[in-house]
Amino acid sequence: MSTPSPQLGHYALGGILASILLNLLLRTFVKVGGLFATLLVAGLVAAGLALVFAWRNRRAPRPEERRSIVLRYGLGLGVLYLGLLGMMEQQYEHGPVGLLLFGLHYACYPALAWVALKRKWFGE
Repeated sequence: MSTPSPQLGHYALGGILASILLNLLLRTFVKVGGLFATLLVAGLVAAGLALVFAWRNRRAPRPEERRSIVLRYGLGLGVLYLGLLGMMEQQYEHGPVGLLLFGLHYACYPALAWVALKRKWFGE
C-alpha cells in the first residue's frame, strides 16, 4: 500500500498560523515574553507539526519532505519577521546586538521544527 503524497505547503502554513496565534495568546493574555516565550511557542509548534504529519501519514517525513516543510515554514516566518523588524526599526534603530538577538528568536522556529520532524513518533 502506498502512502498518500502530503501537501507539504499546508503543514508549513499551519505552522506559521499556529506560531502567530500562540505568540499572540501567550504574549498578550498570559504576559509571558522574551526568549522563554519564543522557545515555548517554537517547541509547541514544532512538536505539533511533527505529530500532525506522523498522524496523517502514519510515518515520519522523509528527508526531502522534512527539508521542504522546514524551508517553507522558515521562509514564511522569515518574511513576517522582516516585516516586524521593519516596523521596529521605524520606532528606533537597534544595534548589532539587538539584531543578533532578533535573529536568534527567529532561528528557534526552523531549528526546532527541523529537530522535531526528524523524530519518529510512530513505530515504523
